Amino acid sequence: MRCNVGYCGLILVILFSYSVQAKKQHVSQGTDCSDVKNKNPQASSGVYWIQPKGVRAPFEIYCEMQSDGGWTVFQRRSGPQVKFNRGWLAYKNGFGSLTQDHWLGLSKVFALTKAKTRNWILRVDLWDHEGNTAFAEYSHFKLGNEKSGFKLHVKTYKGTAGDAIRGVYAGIDQNGFGFSTIDRDNDGCHPCIFGDIAEEECAASEGGGWWFSRCGSASLHGDYHPMGEHIGWASGLHWDSWKGRAPYSLKATRMMVKPMV
Repeated sequence: MRCNVGYCGLILVILFSYSVQAKKQHVSQGTDCSDVKNKNPQASSGVYWIQPKGVRAPFEIYCEMQSDGGWTVFQRRSGPQVKFNRGWLAYKNGFGSLTQDHWLGLSKVFALTKAKTRNWILRVDLWDHEGNTAFAEYSHFKLGNEKSGFKLHVKTYKGTAGDAIRGVYAGIDQNGFGFSTIDRDNDGCHPCIFGDIAEEECAASEGGGWWFSRCGSASLHGDYHPMGEHIGWASGLHWDSWKGRAPYSLKATRMMVKPMV
């Protein structure tokens, strides 16, 4: 089929225009949300393109812009709409909507925190069903690579929610453990004995995926339980150093990071 010169020229111009627009949409606005905030102090919370050092292509994240800087959000839960009971590939690559409930993806969090020249703060925000809030912050947060199971590393704790990652009783420190899902077991149970119950895989009873150690006292990816049905479940959104008298499933959670000053 022959092509009219003027018609073909118009098609090429349109294709070129689309190509330019696509490239513009994928231009990095910073290496992380704190960098975006430093470049534009008036930047508001929302979705941005970032490109951490050493990463080949930019990717989208949600930035929570606060008075103390820009936080890169990698987890948010506020209801039952997005299911967190998923396998390894989903947790590796991410799922959900960045402007709503989502999990950014272990591979992206690893890419963000892997540089040895930079240290990160992990902040966990929690909301209960009675209108209360609490938080936990950890210094020197980073993840290991996929071969390590995206192993969790944190140091000093501060906050109002209690240090549930290190546990409410001895022997369940989740720091230093790989991430587990129902189809990839990296927890510390071979098995774990709880009274007369032997637990082989924490993800089977706790739900979702997490850095389990003898199952542990922090796990935010279990089944969502609404008000009135949020107490007594082994699976749920648990932070037992804050809500620990009985298994208490939280109303909402958020996890985010920013560089240490």
